[in-house]
Amino acid sequence: MNMHDDTVTIRQLIDRLALFPGAAPDAISIDRLGGQTNRVYRIADGNDVLCLRLPGKGTEEYIDRRVEMVAARATAEAGVSPEVVHSDPVSGVMVTRFVDDAVTMSPAQFASRPGAPERAGLAFRRLHDSGAVFDFRFELFAMIDAYLGVLARKTVAFPEGYHQGLKDAEAVRAALAAHPVALKPCHCDPLAENFLDTGDRMWIVDWEYSGMNDPMWDLGDLAVEANLSADGEAAMLVAYFGREASAFDHGRMVIYKAMCDLLWTLWGLIQRANENPAEDFAAYARDRFARCRALMESDAFGAHLEAARRG
Repeated sequence: MNMHDDTVTIRQLIDRLALFPGAAPDAISIDRLGGQTNRVYRIADGNDVLCLRLPGKGTEEYIDRRVEMVAARATAEAGVSPEVVHSDPVSGVMVTRFVDDAVTMSPAQFASRPGAPERAGLAFRRLHDSGAVFDFRFELFAMIDAYLGVLARKTVAFPEGYHQGLKDAEAVRAALAAHPVALKPCHCDPLAENFLDTGDRMWIVDWEYSGMNDPMWDLGDLAVEANLSADGEAAMLVAYFGREASAFDHGRMVIYKAMCDLLWTLWGLIQRANENPAEDFAAYARDRFARCRALMESDAFGAHLEAARRG
């Protein structure tokens, strides 16, 4: 769908939902923001500024919009995410309040903005301590099986060695099962771009993959997505815990760095099969899996695995 088609749809939504009551149509601006799978727009009438999300092609195969809606509203109430103005669990259309004076983060921004890893750690702490209850349990190996099920109906080539990687991950499954932790409301897909930074605090957006999960998943996944340095990871952990992380917590975070790449490799293959034009998803999946294997085969990974197993 091109920008013109989206503009027609958006103007119809603005009118139907009465997002800017009394505003003349030519006074309402519509600007594309981006999105890997969805199309996200900034819409404004000169007084009020909103963010409108249109769902991407094929996302209904693996995203439950009702679950997303519950999480988005709960995290807005907790002060973690912007206010939800409108959400439709059937169409997937969502409108939220636009965060003024905030920078959309990227790996480069996480590296260059002083205190960014710490603010992300504090945002995660606020989320995980919020008491919110999401309508989905994000369980790593069940998610892998679900994505494999989606891919079984498509024609796509897996990265070389992927199925052996799944077998090797059974050691991770056993280590994590040895000492289960209390599940917390988690974002579960913390791309750097899902963080909005005002310089004083981080806001987190996009709750499509959210669920009750081990909170260390969020920190490990962000460490990967934001390409945090070792110092950045340490700063995020100290801000999150208010102290240095235990070997048990640090070990789980490192394990999840590998496992998020194992999982999101499959997500990339689904995008490839769905002919998502946002980027080269064949390369995305290949690079994700290569990074997963490199970490799992590193000398330090075994020690982190043992720390998680010991508890």
